[in-house]
Amino acid sequence: MSTKDMLRVLVVDDMSTSRGLIIQALEWMGVATIDHCADGQTALQKLSASPVHMVISDYNMPGMDGLQLLEVLRKHESFSRIGFILITGTTDPEIVDRGTQLGMNNFLKKPFSPTALRACIERVVGPL
Repeated sequence: MSTKDMLRVLVVDDMSTSRGLIIQALEWMGVATIDHCADGQTALQKLSASPVHMVISDYNMPGMDGLQLLEVLRKHESFSRIGFILITGTTDPEIVDRGTQLGMNNFLKKPFSPTALRACIERVVGPL
């Protein structure tokens, strides 16, 4: 069984269009199990009910931004080993540095192509 057949991904983005583009790219790659939600709090509830291998999260979200979500995941033993990719419209060095300090596995700048997302994911989990 290939990685893409086993990989379980949670997409977290408050913008339905962005969520849809990420999901569409994951489907294009052949990732079999994809869940999604619009905010960090819902993501935590979903992760408690159904663990995943990777979270792909937008940075700029109301309530709990992507780095705050990452911080909660890394502090919680059950979630600490989940792969985390931050997707952001900016490459502000402070955001990237903070993400790295918190244990972010990779990041991707918007806009992105499905090929770029695939390369980003493969740097975390290996070939799909």
